[in-house]
Amino acid sequence: MKRVGLLNASMKSVRKPADAVLLIGPTGSGKTPLGSHIEQHGMSGRKCHHFDFGHELRSIADAEILPQGFTEIEQQFLRDMLIKGLLLEDRHFPLAEKIVRDFLAKRIFEGSDMLILNGLPRHTGQARDMAELVNVTCLLVLECTAEDVCERIKANTGGDRTDRIDDADEMIRKKLKTFHNRTTPLIDHYAEQGSTLIKIPVHASATAEAVYSRLVSLLVL
Repeated sequence: MKRVGLLNASMKSVRKPADAVLLIGPTGSGKTPLGSHIEQHGMSGRKCHHFDFGHELRSIADAEILPQGFTEIEQQFLRDMLIKGLLLEDRHFPLAEKIVRDFLAKRIFEGSDMLILNGLPRHTGQARDMAELVNVTCLLVLECTAEDVCERIKANTGGDRTDRIDDADEMIRKKLKTFHNRTTPLIDHYAEQGSTLIKIPVHASATAEAVYSRLVSLLVL
């Protein structure tokens, strides 16, 4: 079946908008390993699909053969964005949406499935644009200090930092500042929308399994 056929079939099987959990935390706090763990084990009895925006960006930026619908100009733009540690702004949302829909085209969603969002939305402008695609019912905030972030990245605690080109000290500091200024306002944004808010402290050696166990315990309270 052609990709467009898969996309149409996938989108028809998903409630519009799809229920989603948004993972928020500074770089290195363990969002990617946690998202993968949630996908493997589910959440509140629901099947989950982990959408790792950073992984999708890097896959397109590094692709020798571009996914259908993407151009070389877009690929170079994504490469530059990753190298410079920039965010996609509101005017670039059509590209972000294209990446989301490409991910959905590769997955078959059932009515009760949940999307685990990691890395998108990153600011309130994106949140407003994403509202037509997803319904963020829960906001999971990983609280991690700058010191613990640096330790986690140095030790590759989550096992997801191998060969990352964006983990230089200067880039880490830049991303932490961006997270504080641009991403943390999402907490208030989704609180005002009525989303459930869950905060979990993450220390330097915390594993995805440990954080997931804490999440499960909070969900049953």
